[in-house]
Amino acid sequence: MKKQNKEFQNVMDIVIFQNVSKVYRMGEVDVAALSHVSLQIPQGAFTALVGPSGSGKTTALNMIGCLDRPSEGEVIIAGQDIGPMDRRASAIFRGEHLGFVFQDFNLLPVLTVYENVEYPLLMIRDIPKGQRRPAVEKLLDAVGMADQAKKYPAQLSGGQKQRVAIARALVSSPALVLADEPTANLDGATAQKVVALMKHMRDTFGTTFVFSTHDPRIMDQAEVTFHLEDGRLIDKSTIGKEAGHV
Repeated sequence: MKKQNKEFQNVMDIVIFQNVSKVYRMGEVDVAALSHVSLQIPQGAFTALVGPSGSGKTTALNMIGCLDRPSEGEVIIAGQDIGPMDRRASAIFRGEHLGFVFQDFNLLPVLTVYENVEYPLLMIRDIPKGQRRPAVEKLLDAVGMADQAKKYPAQLSGGQKQRVAIARALVSSPALVLADEPTANLDGATAQKVVALMKHMRDTFGTTFVFSTHDPRIMDQAEVTFHLEDGRLIDKSTIGKEAGHV
């Protein structure tokens, strides 16, 4: 696994929102999920989008993940304006450059741990088996799951499942990993270990992590935090002058 995608190495702000608004039509009513949000996320930053339910943080994460588009403004991911992308172009971009970690793990129950981590390489790239194996084995070792490679998700604890999900998110060497409440279904001690693991993986591979979260353990570790409320950005917090530059 390479440290990070070469084409992103000179991108200072890997995510840019320029006056972004998102309006959903609910029956006869327009609902503003985001209102005139502008923000920048530095490459390599351990970043949290925080706020109460309905604050707009999940909408913002979906836009970063090319799963939604702004009603107004621009969303630029690693220099690419996602607004003009059609569905196929968005899917290709996601597969090649983004990784995802979910609160409910989203592992395929009929695949082993090894096969779950290998799956993105099978789906998005024509990579020979001889090249896939070293990448998968390196990630399983990095997340401490090499000895569980032949097990199925039903045989794993919640913490183990999330470790596998992190390995799967990183196996294609994405520039950016998006995590939606990744500790929500974990007990306190396990959540702490998973947060520490993700930060270690960031430090090892140079990958930018962006979280949508309520978890104070993630907020405490975040180097850049954006506070959203009622669809508006109300505050930004940054820890240290070098936050996000690794």
